[in-house]
Amino acid sequence: MKSNNKAVVVFSGGQDSTTCLFWALNKFDHVEVVTFDYNQRHNEEIEVAKEIAGDMDVRHHVLDMSLLNQLAPNALTRDDIEVKDGEDGELPSTFVPGRNLLFLSFATILARQIGAKHIVTGVCETDFSGYPDCRDVFIKSLNVTLNLSMDDEFVLHTPLMWLDKAQTWQMADQLDAFDYVREKTLTCYNGVRGDGCGECPACHLRKNGLETYLAQKEVTK
Repeated sequence: MKSNNKAVVVFSGGQDSTTCLFWALNKFDHVEVVTFDYNQRHNEEIEVAKEIAGDMDVRHHVLDMSLLNQLAPNALTRDDIEVKDGEDGELPSTFVPGRNLLFLSFATILARQIGAKHIVTGVCETDFSGYPDCRDVFIKSLNVTLNLSMDDEFVLHTPLMWLDKAQTWQMADQLDAFDYVREKTLTCYNGVRGDGCGECPACHLRKNGLETYLAQKEVTK
């Protein structure tokens, strides 16, 4: 049953946020999406987000967050920093300090302006590469802080929080969005749409989840 409230989806045009968009469209009466421009490695991410928003006929907000690029140099904001997994307990080079803190804060401010009480994000603690700002405890803490800061009652939704990538593909399939998510989204750190370059950490995670889900689906036929 749909809620009578509005929702804002934090939207990058990737597999996770697009799955969350389909989830939100199924749950809420009115959905808008917000994409953050922080001079990320590939401007293609913003173009993909715009195209998907157009396909879904939802209002698309693009907010300038270029200060984040200046404050937090990393592999997603600098071409001269190699994309690589964390070693010896260190975070991956793709970790952007404060990103979800800022994104969710600004998404909630936007939600307040348009009369929305719900903010949806694709963060996940199961396949999260060790990013501390993808943890459930962080989201719950931030939700309380945002409500206190604006004396309001917003809800941060994390429909993928406890799902691995195979289960995220399953959710897309259940929402009749499997082919769309596979073909139209951009997850690849090298800016290749769909199944991606096949070499970067994001592509490996996406591909492994896809293969696992397809194998499971074949078994249950």
